[in-house]
Amino acid sequence: MGCIRSLCQADPVGLKDLRRRLTASVEELDAARLHDRYSGLGVTEIAEMPTRVPVRVGGEVQRLRVVPRAGSPSTEAVLSDGTGDVMVVFTGRRAIGGLHPGRGVLVEGVAHIERGRLVILNPAYTLLA
Repeated sequence: MGCIRSLCQADPVGLKDLRRRLTASVEELDAARLHDRYSGLGVTEIAEMPTRVPVRVGGEVQRLRVVPRAGSPSTEAVLSDGTGDVMVVFTGRRAIGGLHPGRGVLVEGVAHIERGRLVILNPAYTLLA
């Protein structure tokens, strides 16, 4: 009986973590997974990203689409790191080799606000495994 009590008292954090994971929504669990994945790479969190300053952010491609911008095709990718979203735009390109939903990417560029959203135009990028 004493062993069971000591096990319960020794691991209250594990039980709280299990309770949190069982009661959390899918969106909360996904945000936590993304935050854990990209927090150790030495990048700026998207929620903390300043505008008009060179930044390096990492995230997972959530959505990808090709749209016309100023008369030429552009590929738009929405990246998420669990703290927020940023739209990355590659002008003049219909596709980016290896870039697809679910793929991890590090991007470097200057962000600005466009129509209420954070946007990085033509960033340097690195595909992650």
